[in-house]
Amino acid sequence: MYCDLIAAPDPGYGAAMLFAFSAHFTLSGMSLMFAALYLYLWEYGKSGNPLHLRGLFSLFYVGGEGISCLKLSNLQKDWSLETWACFFVAFAAFWNVYALAEKKFGYEKEKKTIDGFSLKFTGETPERYGTRIFIALTGLTILSLTAFLFEAFRLGYVPFLLRGVPHAYSYFHISGVHYVTVSCVLVPSMEVLLWFYDREMGKAKRIVSLIMTGIALLIPVLCVSRFQLIFAVILAVLTFMIVSGYRKIRYLFMAAAGLVPLYVILTIARSHDVTYLNGIFEMKNAATPIFITQPYMYIANNYDNFDCLVRELPAHSMGLKGMFPLWALSGLKFIKPALVDWPIYVNKEELTTVTLFYDAYYDFGIAGVFLFSSVLGAAAAWLSARTYPGRNPAWYLFYSQGALYFMLSFFTTWYSNPTTWFYFVVTGAFGIFLEIKHNRRRRQL
Repeated sequence: MYCDLIAAPDPGYGAAMLFAFSAHFTLSGMSLMFAALYLYLWEYGKSGNPLHLRGLFSLFYVGGEGISCLKLSNLQKDWSLETWACFFVAFAAFWNVYALAEKKFGYEKEKKTIDGFSLKFTGETPERYGTRIFIALTGLTILSLTAFLFEAFRLGYVPFLLRGVPHAYSYFHISGVHYVTVSCVLVPSMEVLLWFYDREMGKAKRIVSLIMTGIALLIPVLCVSRFQLIFAVILAVLTFMIVSGYRKIRYLFMAAAGLVPLYVILTIARSHDVTYLNGIFEMKNAATPIFITQPYMYIANNYDNFDCLVRELPAHSMGLKGMFPLWALSGLKFIKPALVDWPIYVNKEELTTVTLFYDAYYDFGIAGVFLFSSVLGAAAAWLSARTYPGRNPAWYLFYSQGALYFMLSFFTTWYSNPTTWFYFVVTGAFGIFLEIKHNRRRRQL
């Protein structure tokens, strides 16, 4: 344990900050990216799990900071000392609390977690869950499709069929109903679980499940939601890697390669041309191709938006900002709109994505970042200790969601997003549905 705590020193922050303050931006970025890669490989080598949650957080959050430090856009400015301090505190708190919680939850003592979690799926009594997974998959798809058709009927359009309306998806939304519409992103992962837990399923069931999964993937396309489509596919790939034991990074690259043409098609469908995007991103090198500019800004500018918050926030929200999921899902935001009326501080109004810790700072400053990161570290260790072969399949789906949120920790405040918690609730209901069936069978025996 002591080694774990001291193995997470300043991951290049000191060097990166000094390089940044002396305007050596390439060296600043490279020092953080190297540190992020080192920490990830260190975790991978220790655990044998390329989807280790602490390793993913180190690679993507710290690595994202490194990419941002390159300062390739005129929108990006030097970060304040407080911003640098927040980034370091976020990393250090997560890393060290994870190490402490790992010991608390018995992760080091139980072979079924460190060694067992990396085992391939054994197929041990998989049939006990197979039929129920199929029912849940079919039911969720039908429910999501019904919600989508209802929204399309009430709003009078399908975003994919519109042209010349860049923000068609933004307006394709009926409060409450849209959560159900986008819940289809969980279906491909359920399909993965079905294939492992019901290997003897008949041809008819297999065809129906594939049709349901196809419909689930079609809904984000019709909504012109690139993110929901990418989320669904990557989540399914992660679920496959976890449940199968085939932990090869190439599966992620294969999924990404397959998504590129779909991403391009949906970008065109959203009526965002290259000139429009280049005008927003304000790259220092105007000749930078859009396929580099767009992903770069989707990662890099989020950290600068965090810095903008640190510099401009007049007063903290004392927990009200981060409680948005409660206000939204309970309907309180309609009764008292002031609960959600918090201005966003960004360097350009079109670029509103932020980092995982934006709302934590908004609520309580650097103390909020420390507290929130500590909770995340403890939760990640707890989840890891409870995901291993032989448990309810829903744990695999919980783990893959957690892994994906850490992989996208540079992007937005996932845990202040009502949709995130709606997915968790659906996954929990899925797990209860499976377990009720299993317990009934066990009592009958």
